[in-house]
Amino acid sequence: MIIFSAPSGSGKTTLVRHILKTFPNDIEFSISATSRPKRGIEINGKDYHYLSVDEFKTKVEKNEFLEWEEVYAGTHYGTLRSAVETIWSRGRAVIFDIDVEGGLNLKNQFKEAALGVFVMPPSIKILEERLHSRSTDSKESIARRIAKAEKELKTAELFDVFILNENLDEACAKAEELVKDFLKI
Repeated sequence: MIIFSAPSGSGKTTLVRHILKTFPNDIEFSISATSRPKRGIEINGKDYHYLSVDEFKTKVEKNEFLEWEEVYAGTHYGTLRSAVETIWSRGRAVIFDIDVEGGLNLKNQFKEAALGVFVMPPSIKILEERLHSRSTDSKESIARRIAKAEKELKTAELFDVFILNENLDEACAKAEELVKDFLKI
């Protein structure tokens, strides 16, 4: 299990996509479930498993998640147990692009069987610029994400390692090195 966590806009998705292209036969992406609406051109079953709040809560009650949380009021995210087990049944490692709290929950459950990587943005100011440049969130949403990011940055030392995502090529190379060492490939 390879866990990439970071505040929103830090570049964890870009790094995870790079790792998936680099190791296509060894690693498979864990698609999270969420109760939030789709953004832009996102596709159900590819970007997220989109569920209503009621569907999400039913799965929680049935213990179908390895971890889950209400990230923002009314917006839930979680990792479906069945999705991870399916990837493992194919003999592949599972990689996560997950928020900080979810990443810590998985790391605490799976201990040494999980590599926890925290992706560090160069600064809060750059993080805010990245979120604005996406053009997918309202100003209010960005403000919430920045406030949350300031708290999340304080948890970096709880992960196994962190990658400073200031130079994308360097961050990708560091991510590759970490994954190779962890999976012994």
